[in-house]
Amino acid sequence: MTEQNHYDIIVIGSGPAGFTAAIYAARGGASCALFGGVAPGGQLLQTTEIENFPGFVAPVVGADLMQSMLKQAARLGTKVFQEDAASVDLSARPFKVTAGAGKVYTAGALIIATGAQARWLGMPSEQKFVGKGVSGCATCDGFFFRGKEVAVIGGGDSAVEDALFLTKFASKVYLVHRRDELRANFRLQEKVKATPKIEVLYDHTPEEFLGDDRLKALKVKNVKTGETRTLELPGVFVAIGHTPSTKLFEGKLQLDDEGYIVTDERTATSVPGVYAAGDVMDTRYKQAVVAAGAGCKAAMEALVFLQESGR
Repeated sequence: MTEQNHYDIIVIGSGPAGFTAAIYAARGGASCALFGGVAPGGQLLQTTEIENFPGFVAPVVGADLMQSMLKQAARLGTKVFQEDAASVDLSARPFKVTAGAGKVYTAGALIIATGAQARWLGMPSEQKFVGKGVSGCATCDGFFFRGKEVAVIGGGDSAVEDALFLTKFASKVYLVHRRDELRANFRLQEKVKATPKIEVLYDHTPEEFLGDDRLKALKVKNVKTGETRTLELPGVFVAIGHTPSTKLFEGKLQLDDEGYIVTDERTATSVPGVYAAGDVMDTRYKQAVVAAGAGCKAAMEALVFLQESGR
Protein backbone atom coordinates (compact mmCIF):
# COMPACT_ATOMS: atom_id res chain seq x y z
CA MET A 1 0.00 0.00 0.00
CA THR A 2 1.41 3.39 -1.02
CA GLU A 3 1.95 5.78 1.86
CA GLN A 4 -0.12 8.95 1.66
CA ASN A 5 1.91 12.08 0.95
CA HIS A 6 -0.83 14.71 0.68
CA TYR A 7 -2.90 15.92 3.62
CA ASP A 8 -5.46 18.64 4.05
CA ILE A 9 -3.51 20.00 7.02
CA ILE A 10 0.06 19.41 8.15
CA VAL A 11 1.11 20.41 11.66
CA ILE A 12 4.79 21.01 12.39
CA GLY A 13 5.50 20.71 16.10
CA SER A 14 4.27 18.46 18.87
CA GLY A 15 3.73 20.42 22.06
CA PRO A 16 0.29 21.34 23.43
CA ALA A 17 -0.30 23.71 20.48
CA GLY A 18 0.61 21.14 17.84
CA PHE A 19 -1.32 18.24 19.31
CA THR A 20 -4.40 20.37 20.00
CA ALA A 21 -4.30 21.67 16.43
CA ALA A 22 -4.10 18.10 15.13
CA ILE A 23 -6.98 16.98 17.36
CA TYR A 24 -9.25 19.76 16.13
CA ALA A 25 -8.18 19.35 12.51
CA ALA A 26 -8.92 15.64 12.55
CA ARG A 27 -12.25 16.10 14.35
CA GLY A 28 -13.12 18.74 11.77
CA GLY A 29 -12.94 16.14 9.02
CA ALA A 30 -9.54 17.03 7.60
CA SER A 31 -6.83 14.55 6.79
CA CYS A 32 -4.00 15.58 9.07
CA ALA A 33 -0.34 14.77 9.57
CA LEU A 34 1.91 15.96 12.38
CA PHE A 35 5.70 16.12 12.35
CA GLY A 36 6.76 15.86 15.98
CA GLY A 37 10.43 15.00 15.95
CA VAL A 38 12.04 11.89 17.39
CA ALA A 39 10.47 12.50 20.81
CA PRO A 40 7.10 14.23 20.31
CA GLY A 41 6.02 16.43 23.18
CA GLY A 42 8.06 19.62 23.17
CA GLN A 43 9.32 21.35 26.30
CA LEU A 44 6.81 19.61 28.58
CA LEU A 45 8.79 16.40 28.24
CA GLN A 46 11.24 17.96 30.70
CA THR A 47 8.57 19.03 33.20
CA THR A 48 8.23 16.67 36.13
CA GLU A 49 4.92 17.97 37.51
CA ILE A 50 2.16 20.12 36.01
CA GLU A 51 -0.48 21.38 38.42
CA ASN A 52 -2.16 24.09 36.35
CA PHE A 53 -3.39 22.22 33.26
CA PRO A 54 -7.20 21.96 33.57
CA GLY A 55 -8.71 18.56 34.18
CA PHE A 56 -6.09 17.01 36.44
CA VAL A 57 -6.84 16.93 40.17
CA ALA A 58 -3.39 15.56 40.98
CA PRO A 59 -0.20 16.86 39.32
CA VAL A 60 0.52 15.23 35.97
CA VAL A 61 3.98 14.45 34.63
CA GLY A 62 4.67 16.46 31.48
CA ALA A 63 5.70 13.41 29.45
CA ASP A 64 2.50 11.61 30.46
CA LEU A 65 0.35 14.56 29.40
CA MET A 66 2.07 14.73 26.03
CA GLN A 67 1.73 10.97 25.51
CA SER A 68 -2.00 11.26 26.18
CA MET A 69 -2.30 14.08 23.65
CA LEU A 70 -0.37 12.06 21.08
CA LYS A 71 -2.63 9.03 21.55
CA GLN A 72 -5.74 11.22 21.34
CA ALA A 73 -4.59 12.85 18.11
CA ALA A 74 -3.72 9.46 16.61
CA ARG A 75 -7.03 7.93 17.69
CA LEU A 76 -8.89 10.68 15.86
CA GLY A 77 -6.98 9.96 12.65
CA THR A 78 -3.84 12.13 12.74
CA LYS A 79 -0.78 10.53 11.17
CA VAL A 80 2.06 11.26 13.60
CA PHE A 81 5.54 11.20 12.09
CA GLN A 82 8.34 10.86 14.62
CA GLU A 83 10.75 12.89 12.53
CA ASP A 84 11.45 16.56 11.96
CA ALA A 85 10.50 18.74 9.04
CA ALA A 86 13.79 19.52 7.27
CA SER A 87 12.50 22.24 4.94
CA VAL A 88 9.28 23.89 3.77
CA ASP A 89 8.18 25.53 0.53
CA LEU A 90 5.48 28.13 1.14
CA SER A 91 5.71 29.81 -2.25
CA ALA A 92 2.56 28.17 -3.59
CA ARG A 93 -0.24 25.80 -2.61
CA PRO A 94 -0.18 22.98 -1.92
CA PHE A 95 2.59 23.74 0.54
CA LYS A 96 5.52 21.34 0.56
CA VAL A 97 7.14 19.87 3.65
CA THR A 98 10.31 17.84 3.25
CA ALA A 99 10.85 15.39 6.09
CA GLY A 100 14.20 14.62 7.62
CA ALA A 101 14.36 11.37 5.65
CA GLY A 102 13.92 13.31 2.40
CA LYS A 103 10.34 12.46 1.50
CA VAL A 104 8.16 15.36 0.37
CA TYR A 105 4.65 15.83 1.75
CA THR A 106 2.08 18.38 0.62
CA ALA A 107 -0.81 20.12 2.35
CA GLY A 108 -3.58 22.58 1.59
CA ALA A 109 -2.94 24.35 4.91
CA LEU A 110 -0.05 24.41 7.34
CA ILE A 111 0.03 24.96 11.11
CA ILE A 112 3.36 25.82 12.71
CA ALA A 113 3.76 24.94 16.39
CA THR A 114 7.52 24.53 16.73
CA GLY A 115 7.68 26.35 20.06
CA ALA A 116 10.44 28.35 21.68
CA GLN A 117 13.34 27.22 23.81
CA ALA A 118 14.24 28.85 27.11
CA ARG A 119 17.73 30.28 26.95
CA TRP A 120 20.02 28.60 29.42
CA LEU A 121 23.33 29.73 30.84
CA GLY A 122 25.10 26.73 29.33
CA MET A 123 26.74 25.56 32.56
CA PRO A 124 27.08 21.78 33.12
CA SER A 125 25.90 22.10 36.73
CA GLU A 126 22.85 24.03 35.53
CA GLN A 127 21.76 21.31 33.12
CA LYS A 128 22.18 18.68 35.84
CA PHE A 129 19.37 20.27 37.83
CA VAL A 130 16.93 21.32 35.09
CA GLY A 131 13.58 20.03 36.32
CA LYS A 132 15.15 19.32 39.71
CA GLY A 133 15.21 22.82 41.12
CA VAL A 134 16.30 24.77 38.03
CA SER A 135 13.47 26.08 35.87
CA GLY A 136 12.92 28.40 32.94
CA CYS A 137 9.29 29.15 33.85
CA ALA A 138 8.37 30.90 37.09
CA THR A 139 4.63 30.79 36.42
CA CYS A 140 4.87 27.04 35.79
CA ASP A 141 6.93 26.05 38.80
CA GLY A 142 6.82 28.88 41.34
CA PHE A 143 3.99 27.21 43.24
CA PHE A 144 6.31 24.36 44.28
CA PHE A 145 8.51 26.71 46.33
CA ARG A 146 5.97 28.00 48.82
CA GLY A 147 7.68 29.39 51.92
CA LYS A 148 11.19 28.83 50.52
CA GLU A 149 13.94 31.07 49.22
CA VAL A 150 14.57 31.15 45.46
CA ALA A 151 16.70 33.04 42.98
CA VAL A 152 16.00 34.55 39.58
CA ILE A 153 18.83 35.06 37.11
CA GLY A 154 18.46 38.01 34.74
CA GLY A 155 17.81 41.73 34.74
CA GLY A 156 15.29 42.43 31.99
CA ASP A 157 11.52 42.78 32.10
CA SER A 158 10.95 39.01 32.14
CA ALA A 159 13.34 38.43 35.03
CA VAL A 160 11.85 41.22 37.13
CA GLU A 161 8.30 40.09 36.37
CA ASP A 162 9.29 36.55 37.43
CA ALA A 163 10.81 37.86 40.66
CA LEU A 164 7.67 39.84 41.50
CA PHE A 165 5.47 36.84 40.68
CA LEU A 166 7.52 34.52 42.87
CA THR A 167 7.00 36.72 45.93
CA LYS A 168 3.48 35.28 46.04
CA PHE A 169 4.99 31.96 47.11
CA ALA A 170 8.61 32.32 48.15
CA SER A 171 9.77 33.69 51.48
CA LYS A 172 12.56 35.56 49.70
CA VAL A 173 13.66 36.12 46.10
CA TYR A 174 17.23 36.91 45.09
CA LEU A 175 17.47 38.67 41.74
CA VAL A 176 20.94 37.94 40.35
CA HIS A 177 22.08 40.41 37.69
CA ARG A 178 25.52 40.78 36.15
CA ARG A 179 25.34 44.56 35.72
CA ASP A 180 25.15 47.43 38.21
CA GLU A 181 21.62 48.33 37.14
CA LEU A 182 18.59 46.44 35.88
CA ARG A 183 17.52 46.55 32.24
CA ALA A 184 13.84 46.29 33.11
CA ASN A 185 11.55 49.25 32.55
CA PHE A 186 11.34 51.99 35.18
CA ARG A 187 7.94 50.95 36.51
CA LEU A 188 9.08 47.39 37.17
CA GLN A 189 12.26 48.62 38.86
CA GLU A 190 10.18 50.78 41.17
CA LYS A 191 8.06 47.77 42.08
CA VAL A 192 11.19 45.81 42.95
CA LYS A 193 12.41 48.60 45.22
CA ALA A 194 9.05 48.59 46.99
CA THR A 195 9.03 44.82 47.53
CA PRO A 196 10.87 43.78 50.72
CA LYS A 197 10.96 40.12 49.72
CA ILE A 198 13.27 40.86 46.75
CA GLU A 199 17.01 41.35 47.20
CA VAL A 200 18.86 42.40 44.05
CA LEU A 201 22.41 41.11 43.77
CA TYR A 202 23.94 43.59 41.36
CA ASP A 203 27.24 42.79 39.63
CA HIS A 204 26.80 39.06 40.30
CA THR A 205 26.81 36.06 38.00
CA PRO A 206 26.02 32.38 38.69
CA GLU A 207 29.17 30.41 39.41
CA GLU A 208 27.85 26.92 40.15
CA PHE A 209 24.64 25.05 40.93
CA LEU A 210 25.10 22.77 43.92
CA GLY A 211 23.28 19.69 45.17
CA ASP A 212 22.96 15.94 44.94
CA ASP A 213 19.78 14.60 43.36
CA ARG A 214 18.13 18.04 43.56
CA LEU A 215 19.37 21.61 43.74
CA LYS A 216 20.38 22.75 47.23
CA ALA A 217 22.34 25.95 46.65
CA LEU A 218 23.58 28.47 44.12
CA LYS A 219 27.10 29.88 44.23
CA VAL A 220 27.33 33.41 42.80
CA LYS A 221 30.34 35.59 42.05
CA ASN A 222 30.78 39.35 42.28
CA VAL A 223 32.20 40.33 38.89
CA LYS A 224 33.95 43.41 40.34
CA THR A 225 35.54 41.96 43.47
CA GLY A 226 35.77 38.29 42.54
CA GLU A 227 34.24 37.29 45.85
CA THR A 228 31.84 34.33 45.89
CA ARG A 229 28.75 33.72 47.97
CA THR A 230 26.65 30.60 48.38
CA LEU A 231 22.88 30.99 48.55
CA GLU A 232 21.20 28.05 50.26
CA LEU A 233 17.99 27.58 48.30
CA PRO A 234 16.09 24.84 46.44
CA GLY A 235 14.94 26.81 43.40
CA VAL A 236 16.57 28.92 40.67
CA PHE A 237 14.70 30.44 37.74
CA VAL A 238 16.71 31.32 34.65
CA ALA A 239 15.05 34.30 32.97
CA ILE A 240 17.37 35.42 30.21
CA GLY A 241 14.83 35.06 27.42
CA HIS A 242 13.53 32.51 24.92
CA THR A 243 14.59 31.61 21.40
CA PRO A 244 11.70 30.78 19.04
CA SER A 245 12.25 27.77 16.79
CA THR A 246 11.74 29.59 13.51
CA LYS A 247 14.95 29.02 11.56
CA LEU A 248 12.99 26.86 9.12
CA PHE A 249 10.78 29.83 8.25
CA GLU A 250 13.31 32.65 7.92
CA GLY A 251 12.70 34.54 4.67
CA LYS A 252 9.42 32.67 4.15
CA LEU A 253 7.19 34.21 6.83
CA GLN A 254 7.13 37.56 8.56
CA LEU A 255 9.05 37.37 11.84
CA ASP A 256 9.44 40.05 14.49
CA ASP A 257 12.77 41.42 15.70
CA GLU A 258 13.21 38.53 18.14
CA GLY A 259 12.38 35.86 15.57
CA TYR A 260 8.80 35.08 16.61
CA ILE A 261 6.26 34.44 13.85
CA VAL A 262 3.95 37.42 13.39
CA THR A 263 0.25 36.49 13.38
CA ASP A 264 -3.06 38.27 13.56
CA GLU A 265 -5.67 37.61 16.25
CA ARG A 266 -6.77 34.52 14.34
CA THR A 267 -3.27 32.97 14.24
CA ALA A 268 -2.88 33.70 10.51
CA THR A 269 0.65 34.39 9.33
CA SER A 270 1.84 36.55 6.41
CA VAL A 271 1.18 33.65 4.00
CA PRO A 272 -2.51 32.77 3.44
CA GLY A 273 -3.19 29.22 4.55
CA VAL A 274 -0.30 29.14 7.00
CA TYR A 275 -1.06 29.51 10.71
CA ALA A 276 1.10 29.58 13.83
CA ALA A 277 0.24 28.64 17.41
CA GLY A 278 1.93 28.37 20.77
CA ASP A 279 5.30 29.65 21.92
CA VAL A 280 6.54 30.13 18.36
CA MET A 281 4.26 33.18 18.14
CA ASP A 282 3.50 33.89 21.81
CA THR A 283 5.99 36.42 23.15
CA ARG A 284 4.36 36.74 26.57
CA TYR A 285 2.54 33.88 28.27
CA LYS A 286 4.51 30.67 27.58
CA GLN A 287 1.81 28.48 29.14
CA ALA A 288 0.65 25.05 27.99
CA VAL A 289 -3.03 25.93 28.25
CA VAL A 290 -2.53 29.14 26.24
CA ALA A 291 -0.62 27.20 23.59
CA ALA A 292 -3.38 24.60 23.42
CA GLY A 293 -5.99 27.33 22.95
CA ALA A 294 -3.98 28.84 20.12
CA GLY A 295 -3.67 25.41 18.51
CA CYS A 296 -7.46 25.09 18.61
CA LYS A 297 -7.85 28.49 16.96
CA ALA A 298 -5.29 27.67 14.26
CA ALA A 299 -7.01 24.41 13.35
CA MET A 300 -10.44 26.01 13.19
CA GLU A 301 -9.11 28.81 10.98
CA ALA A 302 -7.31 26.31 8.74
CA LEU A 303 -10.53 24.34 8.29
CA VAL A 304 -12.39 27.50 7.28
CA PHE A 305 -9.58 28.39 4.88
CA LEU A 306 -9.76 24.97 3.22
CA GLN A 307 -13.52 25.20 2.89
CA GLU A 308 -13.37 28.65 1.31
CA SER A 309 -10.36 28.09 -0.94
CA GLY A 310 -10.78 24.44 -1.85
CA ARG A 311 -8.66 21.61 -0.55
